[in-house]
Amino acid sequence: MKNLTKWKLLRSRFVINNKWCQVRQDEIELPNGQIIDDFFVNVRPNIALVFATTEQQELVLVRQYRHGVGEILLELPAGSFNPAEESGKSAAARELAEETGYVAEEILELATLYDNPVKDTNSIYLYFAKNVKLASKVELDITEDIEVVLVPISEVLVKIKRREICVSGSIAAIFLGLEFLNKQR
Repeated sequence: MKNLTKWKLLRSRFVINNKWCQVRQDEIELPNGQIIDDFFVNVRPNIALVFATTEQQELVLVRQYRHGVGEILLELPAGSFNPAEESGKSAAARELAEETGYVAEEILELATLYDNPVKDTNSIYLYFAKNVKLASKVELDITEDIEVVLVPISEVLVKIKRREICVSGSIAAIFLGLEFLNKQR
């Protein structure tokens, strides 16, 4: 096994630093001694994403416009959170209720993944919620216009293959959630 070395951070400064976007410019020294003075890093909040199923064996999804790609996408309920203020599990429950009106008696952690470790600082926390019930009012923020979509679990993989579900974090959570469901049977 090769002995890998971390890069050495020489300097760091924010080139964009506001509520909605933070970009850091790092000056780094590579293990071979070469200096790179303009390695840009997106400082992003962590995300809690929830694979939630109903008693009728449906997966709770949301359809919404995503401006970065200019598309309306079908994905799992999710949202950002600050770990100093809220746990990932709490954020998953909050986002599920706010975006869909569904609540879970229990939420279990599936995995924690890096989103894009080349340039982004955040992690995605994936959760599982079984037998969720419609119980609360949807509370969307100003940037959200969401349609709740219930998809039979048996049709979810077909939707991925057809690119109807094509958001990477949602796909990772779906595969882990399906594996978790199969182990419970």
